[in-house]
Amino acid sequence: MGKRDHHIPRASVSVTFDNLGEAAEVQLGLSEPGRSRGGHFSVVEVLPRVLDLLADLRIRSTFFVEGVNAETYPDALCGIAEAGHEVAAHAWCHEPWAGLDVVSERRLLARTTAAMKQIGIEPRGFRPPGGVLTGRSADLLREHGYSYHSPAGRREGVSEGLAVLPFRWPLVDAYYYMPQFGELRRRHGDDPDPLGPGRMRQAMLAALGAHEQSGGHLALLFHPFLAGMSEDGFAAMGDVLERLRETRGQGRCRVCRMDEAADALLSNAEAGAPELDSSTWAPAG
Repeated sequence: MGKRDHHIPRASVSVTFDNLGEAAEVQLGLSEPGRSRGGHFSVVEVLPRVLDLLADLRIRSTFFVEGVNAETYPDALCGIAEAGHEVAAHAWCHEPWAGLDVVSERRLLARTTAAMKQIGIEPRGFRPPGGVLTGRSADLLREHGYSYHSPAGRREGVSEGLAVLPFRWPLVDAYYYMPQFGELRRRHGDDPDPLGPGRMRQAMLAALGAHEQSGGHLALLFHPFLAGMSEDGFAAMGDVLERLRETRGQGRCRVCRMDEAADALLSNAEAGAPELDSSTWAPAG
């Protein structure tokens, strides 16, 4: 029996969602100055549809949300947790994490963690906006009780006492939709122009098929605000999740929350080092 089979089934898949509410818009300067927070369509309109879809497919997922949402949308975050999903951290207000100085990183992680704990959520996982951590991040995450993080990368592993469960850029819905990802698309051999939901669906279905053979852990990454932009986009996401349900039903993969995958990885004495990816969409420093 290979080392991957000791605690993690040959193919393990987590469905994840990044970003909620206005946080990313505020950080990117896309929100109107002085506009009050609350009532964002990704929370009011899209999140209920996403939760209904996950319930229909009996998939438990992980939502990486910004700490500010614990203040702006506490009921939504608690509702996600009550539905059986994990709520994990995604910075305070979607700050590109790799560009933070030491004071800012420490302050923002503490603020994020405290805000979530205030509403009864104990975050165990952290995903950095931009996909890249700093050299200090692991120490700070351990100090605040985190057990894993999820940067950009190619292979899961254990590093500095934390489980590392990376995501791959071509398995992120934003990779196919957003102009800011043009350079990343070019690096991966794709057209720098947005590719659309059809290409996203094709790529994710192909990745699921290949993952059955390669094994390990695979993270699929969606954004509620992008899923709600068009019915084609929501349908493409639904097709991917439906295929995942079928694959699970046939016993060809395990579908788990990220915290569950982290526990399995940390309990594996033979877990190796992760392989990370330093490329990012985020502007430098």
